[in-house]
Amino acid sequence: MEYQQLIETMSADTYRSLKQAVELGKWQDGKALTREQRENTLQAIIAWGKIHLPETDRVGYIDKGHKEGDSCDPTTLTWKDQK
Repeated sequence: MEYQQLIETMSADTYRSLKQAVELGKWQDGKALTREQRENTLQAIIAWGKIHLPETDRVGYIDKGHKEGDSCDPTTLTWKDQK
């Protein structure tokens, strides 16, 4: 089975299980994820989300419009003459 086909046919339960494993850093049986497993699993959940989830529910989504005009926006600095 090709990788893309595997991602497309992966169930929502499998997605949630993989996502939880990345969040906790361990599999359901308690074994820690290796660095390679974490990277591959994260790539799989991002790819699955891109196909099956609305943009706002995807891993890594940042709502840039929500904080518009808030104090989190960068402040423009202006220099004053020092005399």
